[in-house]
Amino acid sequence: MRSRTALWFECKIQYEKTVEDGLQKKVTEAYTVDALSFTEAEQRITEELSSYISGQFDIKDIKIAPYKEIFFADEDSADRWYKVKLQFITIDEKTEKEKRSNVNYLVNAGTLNGAVKNIDEAMGGTMIDYVIAAVSETSLMDVFEYNKKTEQNDKPEFEQ
Repeated sequence: MRSRTALWFECKIQYEKTVEDGLQKKVTEAYTVDALSFTEAEQRITEELSSYISGQFDIKDIKIAPYKEIFFADEDSADRWYKVKLQFITIDEKTEKEKRSNVNYLVNAGTLNGAVKNIDEAMGGTMIDYVIAAVSETSLMDVFEYNKKTEQNDKPEFEQ
């Protein structure tokens, strides 16, 4: 399991898809991309999907994703994305009362139980007290992280 903290954007894409009966149906799918700005997110989702979608597609919405961090699983069966809401537990030094703060994560897994296992593994190495407040499957089709190979190929020849 590996994680990435970055600026993530959720993109909704609409296009004509050929369904099982051979008819064309307009579908809307959600994806998440790693980008530095809305403009770059639009460029990245266009590049990523142009090899998967034949024909024209429209970007219907781009917004900053509500995730603090994304955890990627390495198993082949990890084909779903789960939104996991953690509550971090701290003690207020002045009032000595318990305080809980909510943080959302995106976790790659094959099942809901797998998502819980993956978040527990990721958080197990920390000293933070937490409670899993909610786990829900998202409608995300895929997450595209920034490709380091692309970054290396963008360097001038004399730097490679």
